[in-house]
Amino acid sequence: MKPMIFSLPGNEGLADALAGRLGGERGKAIVRRFPDGESYARIESSVEGRAVILCCTLDRPDEKVLPLLFLAATAKDLGAARAGLVAPYLAYMRQDRRFEPGEGITSVYFARLLSGTVDWLVTVDPHLHRRASLSEIYPIPTRVIHAAPLISRWIRENIASPVLIGPDSESAQWVSEIAAVAGAPYLVLEKIRRGDREVEVSVPETDRWRSYTPVLVDDIISTGRTMIETVGHLRRAGLAKPVCIGIHAIFADRAEEDLREAGASRVVTCNTIPHPSNGIDLGDLLAEEVRNVEGAA
Repeated sequence: MKPMIFSLPGNEGLADALAGRLGGERGKAIVRRFPDGESYARIESSVEGRAVILCCTLDRPDEKVLPLLFLAATAKDLGAARAGLVAPYLAYMRQDRRFEPGEGITSVYFARLLSGTVDWLVTVDPHLHRRASLSEIYPIPTRVIHAAPLISRWIRENIASPVLIGPDSESAQWVSEIAAVAGAPYLVLEKIRRGDREVEVSVPETDRWRSYTPVLVDDIISTGRTMIETVGHLRRAGLAKPVCIGIHAIFADRAEEDLREAGASRVVTCNTIPHPSNGIDLGDLLAEEVRNVEGAA
């Protein structure tokens, strides 16, 4: 039986693309808020005995999570065989240890919350800085898609003489892998974070790279402060205008505008979060992993 695919608000494009690739059926549901702010969920399609797939990327998660959990619980309450989640961006991964006394380790708590309602999870490049895999905190089956091969292909096809630049040590895993596949050199800079919005970035000797196009690559562009600082330093050092590539386009505040004003020639992201900068489509990879996890269910 074909899977039935539902979208949470704002995820209609993702659900349509998956349904087309998987040959699935689009389910009908209503998700809205009552005047008092509480969430309402109703499924209008018959889900009894069906495999249900919920599509909801989890940027700005606090307004999305309760409707998602209610829809998943409703599907299973109405007889769905299982309910899986396709969340190209997975929230609450950065707080993976107690940085200050008394802090909550919210990545663990969020994993418990999702795992208590959905039966499997497919996501793209979660922030696994201090963890080897999602299985350390998610007891449900998970599949992780890596965007690096498609980013490498985009660089090969669109940029002449690139030099890849990782803005900090956390980006080294992305940059080294992407550079290897793209056949390009790479550098990883160092940063000192002095607050949520204040970052200092070191810049190496740049004379040998003046004939190259700098390409800044990171997994998440949130405030963009690290990239903005790096772009400014590279421009002051006389390098060409950089191209900025991110996997997840969060873009808090004016991050995209600030990047362009700092001197970025172009900002490109993967389509894990809908945004005008989306230029790298991960739809085929998402569909493949959904097939894999559904086949193993």
